[in-house]
Amino acid sequence: MFTFEKLDVWRKTIDLADLIYSITQNFPSEERFGLTNQIRRAAVSVSSNIAEGSSRSSGVDFARFLEIAQGSLFEVVSQAAVAQRLGFLTTEQNQYIYAAADEQSRMISSLRKRQLESDARLA
Repeated sequence: MFTFEKLDVWRKTIDLADLIYSITQNFPSEERFGLTNQIRRAAVSVSSNIAEGSSRSSGVDFARFLEIAQGSLFEVVSQAAVAQRLGFLTTEQNQYIYAAADEQSRMISSLRKRQLESDARLA
């Protein structure tokens, strides 16, 4: 098992990507290369950056990838808001995505802080 697979936050971001893929199957076909692709890529990027960052040799490097992961998470929230305004998502679906992203954002922030503190103690 890889280190990142042990992280609850990584598993939750995989769940979010699954949810996004499932929900976006109902987006209009003309959005396949637009919003559908964009929100899916952002959702997958969250877990990918956590995984890639976990392989770095320092907490500072890992923290940078966590920062990027959080940025991708914020992209998902923004794109879900656009999708709701366009009528592609229900209010309930958007609220579910928002709540999941809020929880994951707090988890990523906490992990990032721990990585930076860990490196500071080693210095």
